[in-house]
Formats: sequence, structure tokens, C-alpha cells
Amino acid sequence: MLRFIPQLSPEDLRRVQDDGVRRTVLNACSRSPAYRAAFAAAGIDPRAVRGLEDLDKLPFTDADDLRLGYPLPLLSVPESEVVRVHASSGTTGKRKILAYTQRDVDTFALQMARCFELAGLTPQDRVQIAVGYGLWTAGVGFQAGCELFGALAVPVGAGNLEIQLQMLTDLGSTCLCSTASMALLMGEEVQRNNLADKVQLRTVIFGSEGYSPKMRRSFERALGIKQSFDIGGMTEMYGPGTALECRVHEGLHYWADLFVIEIVDPAGLQPVPPGQTGEMVVTSLRKEACPLIRYRTGDLSRLLPDPCPCGCSMPRHDRLIGRVDDMIIFRGVNIYPGQITDIMQDYAELGSEYHISLSRKDGLDSMLLEIERAEGAGGDADAHLAARVTKTLHSRVLISAEVRIVNPGTLPRSFGKSRRVTDNRL
Repeated sequence: MLRFIPQLSPEDLRRVQDDGVRRTVLNACSRSPAYRAAFAAAGIDPRAVRGLEDLDKLPFTDADDLRLGYPLPLLSVPESEVVRVHASSGTTGKRKILAYTQRDVDTFALQMARCFELAGLTPQDRVQIAVGYGLWTAGVGFQAGCELFGALAVPVGAGNLEIQLQMLTDLGSTCLCSTASMALLMGEEVQRNNLADKVQLRTVIFGSEGYSPKMRRSFERALGIKQSFDIGGMTEMYGPGTALECRVHEGLHYWADLFVIEIVDPAGLQPVPPGQTGEMVVTSLRKEACPLIRYRTGDLSRLLPDPCPCGCSMPRHDRLIGRVDDMIIFRGVNIYPGQITDIMQDYAELGSEYHISLSRKDGLDSMLLEIERAEGAGGDADAHLAARVTKTLHSRVLISAEVRIVNPGTLPRSFGKSRRVTDNRL
């Protein structure tokens, strides 16, 4: 019996979404000057919005709207009702600060509790939280969801491998919450310190960065776990926990009673056909302090329209293949790092870690692709392997790059998101 995940028929879900869109639009336009101005500029009367059928007529919002309203953008409640703020990492300019009412905080915990439930955890699990705390949403989100769910939270935070390993062994943590890079690093340290027989992990919930199936299999094997689950999330939509894989591992179930997802062409901003990849656009249905209307996430994915064999009624989107701003333009060719990981899958001799270095030589762009050799694979054929990968890159991605095979463990590891691309062309 599910305690946190509602089982809704398509008709019931549609009613929830229609009502949520109407309330969100009316609340935002009546209380937020920014939304009021945007709707007026688009010539839209908020009172005429009926629900999903009018969604594609509404104006988009994006990261610039959040930065322009700094420090409390798109605020749609009195400041006296704001009980918390979180912020994005903010790679350029000012950070995006998001406000939360008490109901927003409660909904954040609810969506995280749903993820633990979908992953098959029970209140007897011990959940080691190895993500950042502070302004970031990750740590406090995992912890609040864990406590609402009823499991034991072990809030270690990011980094500090010595404490991480101590908590894994001494407290017998059964679930690890981290980035894929952190899970890989932990797995390597468990093996290096001969702790495999002392670790009781059964589950890893990971997210916040791109990953390859090879990387996933590597940390699953190193940690000796039964299953891992990809989790979705972003600061703009409360934080982590917007979606999670089920045990079928065919896409991520997202909480469609809390927000609506559209998939649009990032160039023309028109809806793409069902099942086609594009940019995820979200509209919140319950957010009070900072509602989002057609917010361009920058994430690339696609909707999976068929029912899931697991029986969960919540719809699914595919795993994220990258971000619109992850795109590399190299000698006129548009490249996403995910294309590199797809090619690596074809070679059993390759590990999961890679790094792209871009530079300019004699007026031309140059790319060096370093890929770690798989554990246990000999290095005698590195030159031949590099030549094969080079040929595949040229035929499938239409680029010429220098490929270098390096020893396992050579490339830097990370407590958080791994940096895959270094661009020194400027």
C-alpha cells in the first residue's frame, strides 16, 4: 500500500492539472508584478485561462526572469509568509534565489518521500546523505523527505571520504544519496580499503549530473548494491525529487499532480511530437512563494507516453541527455557530451570516465578526448583502441579529435558533479 504516491486515473489527473494551472496563473498574476506585466504584454487575461488546453498560449519564463527579480524573484506571497530560501549554484552572474512558504517546504518533503517509496525503501532503512547542505536544496531536501518517510537519516553531506566510509561501516547505511561521481568515488574507496564485506548498502539514489550506463554499472559493482535509481530535480522546482526511476528502469516517473511538463523545440519553442527529444518546460501546480509558469529548464529529454509496467500511474520522462547550454560547438558541429558516452558504450575495453579538452592551434579548434581504460584491461592495444574510437567519432559525430587512452583512476574524481569539458579556446 503506497502512503505517499497517489494513484490517479488519467481523468482525475487531468482535473488536478486543470485546477492547478488556473490557480497558479491567477495567484501569480494577482500578486507578482513580473507575471502581471508578462501576461499584459502577451495580451492574455489570466481569468480566461481554463487549464491545460490554454497552456501553450501562455508566456514562457526562464532563468533571466529569476535573476532580474533578485533577490526574491517572481514572489507571489507577502514576504512575511516566506519561511526559507534556497539558491542555485549560479555559474554566471547572481545566484537564483527561490523563496518557500511553509506549504512549499512541506511539498518539497513530500516529493522526496515519494522518491524513497518508489525506490522500495522502508522505515527500517538507513539513508546516508552525501550531498551538499546550506543554500543548496539537495542535502536538506533528502533529509526532510527521509524524515517524513520515516527512515533514519545519516546527514554526512558532501566530501570527507573518511567520515563517509566510517558511517557506511559503523552505522550500516543501506541507501546512499549522492551524485553519480560521488558514488563512483565511494565505490573505488570501498574497494581500495577492502571494506566490501563490511558495507551493507543495497540502494543508491543518484542525480544532479549526466552519467553513462558504464559509470552506473561501475559504482553498482564496486559498492555491491542491488539497484540504483536516477533522481530528477532542480532548485526552481523545490529541489531534488521531482522524478525517480522505478524498478523497471525505463524512464523516470514525475509527480504530475505537482507540476506539468511540456517538451518544446529549444530553437523555435514549439511543442515537439510525442516521444521526441526537446527542452523540458515546467509549470508548477502548488508552488506558492515562487510559482513557475512555462519555465524553460534547459534540460533535454522526452516524454514516455506509454503506461509503465510497474503499475505506477504517474507519467514518465526519459533520463536527461544533457542541457541546452551543455552543447559544444566544435568546428561548426554541435556536440553534446552524451554523444561521447554513447560511443564509449560500444567498447568493452573503455571505462566510464572521460574528459574533453578544447584548445585553438594555428587558428583551428582542436579537441583532446581522454578516456580511462576499463579496470583489468591491458594497455598494449591502447593505440589501436584510440584509432577505433577516433574513427567512430568521425563517422557518428562528424568530428576529428585526438583520442588518448589513459590508465584507470587517472582522471580527476569529484565529490559532486564531474567537470567533463575544459574549454581553453578563448
